[in-house]
Amino acid sequence: MNEPVGHMEAVPTSEPVGDVAEIRFTAVRGGHQVPAVAWLPATPAGSRVVLLGHGGSGHKGIHRHRVLAHQLASEGVACLAIDGPYHGDRAVPGDGLLDYQRRVVDEGPEAVHARMRQDWLHALDHASHRWGLDAESVGYFGVSMGARYGIVVSAALGPRLKTAVLGKFGLVTHDSMMLAVSANDVVRQCAAQINAPLLHHVQWNDEIFPLQGQLELFDLFGSPEKILRGRPGPHHQTRADDLLAWSQHLAQYLRHTSR
Repeated sequence: MNEPVGHMEAVPTSEPVGDVAEIRFTAVRGGHQVPAVAWLPATPAGSRVVLLGHGGSGHKGIHRHRVLAHQLASEGVACLAIDGPYHGDRAVPGDGLLDYQRRVVDEGPEAVHARMRQDWLHALDHASHRWGLDAESVGYFGVSMGARYGIVVSAALGPRLKTAVLGKFGLVTHDSMMLAVSANDVVRQCAAQINAPLLHHVQWNDEIFPLQGQLELFDLFGSPEKILRGRPGPHHQTRADDLLAWSQHLAQYLRHTSR
């Protein structure tokens, strides 16, 4: 099964299993609608939560999110996703898969980062009140565009962020539109503010975000406990064991322990 994640990224075909509620909802912020979806374990009250950020040309309900959500639900962790800028239910009718890039440039990359940060925080607040989730114990997952905007929201979470998995993203690109939508000064500043345990996944042969820029970003993360996970292959390649490694890292820091 293929899902459009970061330039139509292929996703392994493993299917989610288990009893997990998938609930689509809209969080409204000052008249601004944030389309979202939550995956809840059997007993959501008190559950810690992972924010799932999709890649470019994807959407909140991609297959990868469902797989990760079902893996994390076995640890009692809820998951939450929202549509990215001009993606999914926020896409402009008639737009092609990559037209969102032009719209981000027109709006202004810094403004889009600020909007996405507030949308994520509002959706988390909405979900925590609606289902009693533990919004003080949050993880973040995102690769490619999901990492671009995830770095900013991870920094905004401050001590509420307990862990993050970020990857397939760097501070160097030879793609002119990727360069146009970037706000690297914002990303650099926010990366330095993240101090939760972090796993940074690098595709060694990434043709969109070359290795140099991915390693530069890894160095910038302020986390004293950070792991670099490197795999050979191009930007779009994801292996089933990558998904397992990502979910295991998140669960390690978010699973319930005795208090």
